[in-house]
Amino acid sequence: MYAQAPQRAKQGERTISVDELTGVQAIERKHPDLPMQPGHVLRREFKYIRHGTLSWFMNLDVVTGRVIEPSWGPTRTEEDALAHLQRLIASDPTAIKWHIMLDNLNIHQSESLVRWIAQREGIAPEALGIKGKSGILQSMESRAAFLHDARHQVVLYYTPKHASWMNQVEIWLSILVRKLLKRGNFPSLDDLRDQILAFIAYYNRTMAKPIKWTYTGLA
Repeated sequence: MYAQAPQRAKQGERTISVDELTGVQAIERKHPDLPMQPGHVLRREFKYIRHGTLSWFMNLDVVTGRVIEPSWGPTRTEEDALAHLQRLIASDPTAIKWHIMLDNLNIHQSESLVRWIAQREGIAPEALGIKGKSGILQSMESRAAFLHDARHQVVLYYTPKHASWMNQVEIWLSILVRKLLKRGNFPSLDDLRDQILAFIAYYNRTMAKPIKWTYTGLA
């Protein structure tokens, strides 16, 4: 899917890697850092004040390497995941098809996602069955199979179990943690949000490029 993404883009198709970063803490250090001096490394105050958390949904455009249309809020629920994907798809009405990479989290295979895709595809609600009992809605496996149907305009692709690292946005999330969150100082949730959004804008402007896999899978 990643290797074919540039060719699909020429045909008006988008390939997006999606994942969440939950419980991001707005931590304010109780006292300022002591700067580096000759013979001394930077020293950081170990006491801090907590100002709450935010959960983030991030999208990595596989072709450009840019992070697009992030979502954030206090929770990561089925409703949040649906709203995020709806916002992502609405961001480019000209796209002919969407290929969305996700892990196997239950909210990525939810009843609400199935009903949304079915509505987009003109499939009657009564054709979906009953959650936990019959039809497309019967189980996570049956819902995932429906959401992965290549005939749909929005197609979800799931990483193998225990292999969520294959989702490229995981690489970008590790950059965010190392470059900003690990050493950040956030006196409020609004400041945490603003710093993350500013980092995304800076990254897109100065560092964004397609991820080139180097792991071959060989011992």
